[in-house]
Amino acid sequence: MLKELLIKNFAIIDDLNIRFEGGLTILSGETGAGKSIIINAVNLLLGSRVSAGMIRDGHETAELSAFFDVPEGSSAAAIMAENGYDPNNGLLVRRIIAGNNRHRIYINDRMATVQMLTSITVDLASISGQHVHQGLLREETHLAILDRFGGLAPRVRQVSDLHGKIVPLVQALQALKEKKKNQDKQMDLLRYQAEEIANADIMPDEDESLEKERLRLKHAESLQQSVFSAIETLHGADGAILVQLGEVRKSLEKAADIDDELTDGVQRLADHLFGLEDVTDTLRAYLGDLDTQADRLESVETRLDLINKLKRKYGGSLETLFQKRDAIDAELAATTVIEDDIQRSEKQLNDYHDQVSHLARRLSEERKKVAAAFAKSVEKELAGLKMAGTRFSVSLSPLPGSKPVSPWLRVDDNLLSATGIDQAGFMIAPNVGESLKPLASIASGGELSRVVLALKAILAETDAVGTVIFDEVDAGIGGAVADVVGKKLEALSKKHQLICITHLPQIARFGNQHYHIEKQVKNGRTTTTIRPMDPEERIKEIARMLGGEIVTRTALEHARTLMGR
Repeated sequence: MLKELLIKNFAIIDDLNIRFEGGLTILSGETGAGKSIIINAVNLLLGSRVSAGMIRDGHETAELSAFFDVPEGSSAAAIMAENGYDPNNGLLVRRIIAGNNRHRIYINDRMATVQMLTSITVDLASISGQHVHQGLLREETHLAILDRFGGLAPRVRQVSDLHGKIVPLVQALQALKEKKKNQDKQMDLLRYQAEEIANADIMPDEDESLEKERLRLKHAESLQQSVFSAIETLHGADGAILVQLGEVRKSLEKAADIDDELTDGVQRLADHLFGLEDVTDTLRAYLGDLDTQADRLESVETRLDLINKLKRKYGGSLETLFQKRDAIDAELAATTVIEDDIQRSEKQLNDYHDQVSHLARRLSEERKKVAAAFAKSVEKELAGLKMAGTRFSVSLSPLPGSKPVSPWLRVDDNLLSATGIDQAGFMIAPNVGESLKPLASIASGGELSRVVLALKAILAETDAVGTVIFDEVDAGIGGAVADVVGKKLEALSKKHQLICITHLPQIARFGNQHYHIEKQVKNGRTTTTIRPMDPEERIKEIARMLGGEIVTRTALEHARTLMGR
């Protein structure tokens, strides 16, 4: 139940604080006084989208807050407990609307999200205004109302869960079949690519080693001359380095026989001589290799051309070439199991389809029974709202489906949706002798208001919402009909907290509490105020609602009569 509402710097409201009690609370006042602004504020506290344009001129922020009693065992209490809030302390919702669009939400003084707010408040309060009347004209809402009346929500959830599993599976199966359709052509290409790379038999870093070899072979003559000259200088020519060093060694060895301190130097010289001889042998071997590779340049260049061609084709480097090879191998392996995947998907879809078909057929049969009982209940309620003789029915028909649809999304040739295989439409004949026609094409504003009220009354037993706010429930009605509507609201207030904005005294007189909303100009600024009225003030307000701006003695007497009932 909504206990308190605070509105600050919002639209033309400066600072407003309203305390509510149970039963029926009436809000009345002149047109344009700000009643709709209060409704907008409550909507925002239930999770509606905000805008910086709602801030009162001259202020940087607007603040809205509401306090609710949370019933023990309610879904709101459960959600609060799951998220670390103590429902025994009630629910305090606060929204700060900022001019920079950085709006904030607080739940029991903790920062929260819009999603959290809506999940908690969905069953705490609802607003039944012009949007509900318009929503009732859309047939897509009718099936949900019928299911609520019949308590069919659990069955609808079962169908919805299975439908939610079938849709992505159907999409995945279509993708698999499309892949299989192109598989042969793709497989031929993949096999050709795999064979082309495999036949090349390229080794890691082979391109770098071949480039080095190619460079050596292209400059073989120059290299041969340089190495041959080095060998001659070291060993072959007259006065070669090794010969001279050999003589030096012999001379030093004789000297070492005289002074052994030269022995270490002689040994080191000998080591260098052996090293130079190894270098000479290495250079001779190198010359021999150059001689044997004289015809290899062509084959190296041919091999390099092949490798570079494959590198360009498959990524630009040997690393990317090898990655492509591995990817091709993996794809070739994967294509072999597509058929298995298709079979598994079809089996799973068949299982799901069998389950959902059984549930959807059962749900459809139950809806037919519920529709008959629902229609009788609506007719009974409408009779009590001065629409005696009105006929009402629920038209159930298969969902339309013009485009080809997967067989797993059809049941007995009917289209399957998340809500089953049915669509519902409310049909009404408000006048005796007329045929039933769709609600949207036949109902007047006053009739539609009473249909909304009748539905609220019918669903009151199963509706979990604790607070219902009626805005313009009196649209298009007056006189005796208004009195009947007032009595119906009084009866509903025994089960729900009702807050009703009305211009009709016949409705206002049934309120347990009555607030007057008016617009005033203070210090050059327009502002909306609200105040509770005592019994005498209520009589004057009822008289104003009866007679207009000038309250006559007759109007006051009539108001006292109405209030005395």
